[in-house]
Amino acid sequence: MAKKQTAYVCTECGADFPRWQGQCSACGEWNTISEVRLSSATPTGRGAQFSGYAGAADNQVKTLDQIDLSEVPRISSSFKELDRVLGGGIVPGSAILIGGSPGAGKSTLLLQTLCALAETMGALYVTGEESLQQVAMRAHRLNLPTQRLKMLSETSVERIIEIAQIEKPKIMVIDSIQVMHMADIQSAPGSVPQVRESAAALTRFAKQNNIAVILVGHVTKDGTLAGPKVLEHCIDCSVLLDGDADNRFRTLRSHKNRFGAVNELGVFGMTESGLKEVANPSAIFLSRATEQAAGTVVMVLWEGTRPLLVELQALVDHSPLSNPRRVAVGLDGNRLNLLLAVLHRHGGLMMSDQDVFANVVGGVRVAETGADLALLLAMVSSFKDRVLQRDLVAFGEVGLSGEIRPVGNGQERLIEAAKHGFTRAIVPKANVPKKPIDGMEVIPVTHLSQALEAL
Repeated sequence: MAKKQTAYVCTECGADFPRWQGQCSACGEWNTISEVRLSSATPTGRGAQFSGYAGAADNQVKTLDQIDLSEVPRISSSFKELDRVLGGGIVPGSAILIGGSPGAGKSTLLLQTLCALAETMGALYVTGEESLQQVAMRAHRLNLPTQRLKMLSETSVERIIEIAQIEKPKIMVIDSIQVMHMADIQSAPGSVPQVRESAAALTRFAKQNNIAVILVGHVTKDGTLAGPKVLEHCIDCSVLLDGDADNRFRTLRSHKNRFGAVNELGVFGMTESGLKEVANPSAIFLSRATEQAAGTVVMVLWEGTRPLLVELQALVDHSPLSNPRRVAVGLDGNRLNLLLAVLHRHGGLMMSDQDVFANVVGGVRVAETGADLALLLAMVSSFKDRVLQRDLVAFGEVGLSGEIRPVGNGQERLIEAAKHGFTRAIVPKANVPKKPIDGMEVIPVTHLSQALEAL
């Protein structure tokens, strides 16, 4: 009888260790290492069907010029915003991971997508968290076509693959990967080994049979995908559906995409009939008050392959505390402290005794440095209690020496701002377009002092 092999795996990061220890040396967490029994690898039997990838019979060594460069056909998901985030559509044979907080609308979005695709191709929806009656009730409530979509309630990966080989769908949804399990793994569903091996088996099956597989993933309390980090490495595309329960808008952002651009953004609205696309997100995020207030300015972000206009608000007020507060919602808090230091050193404005609050309207999260200039102008406007012009837009990166650095796609940002009726723009000098934009006055600046004078 073969000796059973064991391994010690961290449940937080998935790191393997030869023996048990109190602290994980990879992620630094305590008491997260558990013992996992490993089964011996067998070249035959049920596990043999997972041993290869697509094109296993054509795995000879080739030179780079011998590889076929024909365009890979994509499947339209019936949602233009979803197709945009995925890079133009769903690629056959790809593995896509969609994560999101509970109630964000992951299952609703995928149910709407598969009901539409089932009209023209084979589609299989595998649910492990809900019963078939619950899914059918949601589809009936959303008035979706349900005649052709095939449903399966199962949590065994081996059984799912056996049924999929018989049904031969073109697209398959697994809801969710955290409840799936494999018989050869001696651990509970949702554990690191189960999630890792289940995702690997489904990914290999997708590539072998040229089936697009969409995996639904849970998120942790800090908003990251639950499970081992290797889960994001083995799949082809990872997207995150984000949205608060009290906000009717949902944002879909790609964090990894082998077939398109990363950080692409799609916007949906949650309605009684399901998720609806928002074709012009800038119009939503620019729903401004009738009377302009101090500390408000509009900035132009670049999200994936398109510009996006959002409103940024800042509130600067005298602090009764010895240590004034610095709060940033939708922005990087460290970046806020950095800009306050630059404003003091190169702008001559000291806010060390002021509470500073910054917020991006609409729940958008800003990660790029192109919002530096707009944030500085908003803080100065609130600190001086002076209202900025309503038709003003600004973008640009601010360096530690007070210089205003250019950002990418400057001309496209200005054109988008002009379409929404903005007539003045404070931008880095290197982002000034060669040809003037009709109805747009562009003010070039190279230093923070010039930007403050332009106000």
